[in-house]
Amino acid sequence: MKVFRGLPNAASRAPCALAIGNFDGVHLGHQALLSDLRAAATRLNVDAAVMSFEPHPRAFFAQLQGDLSKAPSRIANLRDNLSALDQAGVDRVIVEHFNAHFAALSPEEFIQKILVDGLHVKLVMVGDDFRFGAKRAGDIHTLKEAGERFGFVVQTMNTVERNGERISSSAVRAALAAGNFDEAKHLLGRPYQISGHVVHGQKLGRTLGFPTLNLRIAHHKPAVMGIFVVQVHGLSEQPLPAVASMGVRPTVDDSGRVLLETHILDQHVDAYGKVIHVEFLQKLRDEEKYVDLPTLTAAINRDADQARSYFKQRNGSATDRI
Repeated sequence: MKVFRGLPNAASRAPCALAIGNFDGVHLGHQALLSDLRAAATRLNVDAAVMSFEPHPRAFFAQLQGDLSKAPSRIANLRDNLSALDQAGVDRVIVEHFNAHFAALSPEEFIQKILVDGLHVKLVMVGDDFRFGAKRAGDIHTLKEAGERFGFVVQTMNTVERNGERISSSAVRAALAAGNFDEAKHLLGRPYQISGHVVHGQKLGRTLGFPTLNLRIAHHKPAVMGIFVVQVHGLSEQPLPAVASMGVRPTVDDSGRVLLETHILDQHVDAYGKVIHVEFLQKLRDEEKYVDLPTLTAAINRDADQARSYFKQRNGSATDRI
């Protein structure tokens, strides 16, 4: 799969069937759409392409208005979204930088510059509530009229339901916010996890007796926040039991930066620079600010003990079933 930051150069602008959307989490609803996109691309003998946006348009406008509460929480980072799109059979991903210039494009400019001249679309797949262009002036009817003029087909995405409810990124966010990882798994079609390169931190965890594997979180509003039982994939043949904190570390840091810190239980693993996948299993509690480091250390001890109990019970249950 090829990934482009913005429009491809002229040599890479082969005709395509294009789906437009944020695809946050690439849940089962997205996957059904991408299956339809793949089939259409095969039928037309063109690439299956996806256009997504960074940052999320709603996050851009929320920051512009100075009210980040209006920004949606992020289910997945760009790495994980791209990996899921690749697994769904997408040939090309265009990650458009959503900024003031892009937001100011009129519907006509978006169609001409982006879809026709920039991507040579033969088919465009969008939701039936799709709006585009400055002040959201363009809609599905605008797009279909343009398709008749420029020779591309417009296809709307079918809603995918589970137990009578629409599968959506909002539903995934709600499940994750509630710590309901079983529900999130059913909506995503896979366990919920976050991946990334392990980076150096302040080494405070090591000082406190709890060394951590640190992943930077690029966005400021992840869909999960707090302390969790997790398991880590990518460092051994079997996933490693661990406990993790996703948050801003209010006791030791006032920068507001979000970090995912994962402590592997009862063993030391050197993982700097490696790519790991942190799978979330159970929420233990919300993040808290403590009066001093000894109080913080005691809380981490309790979290680690709870995580050990979780794995002991889970492994015992698995043994009982054999």
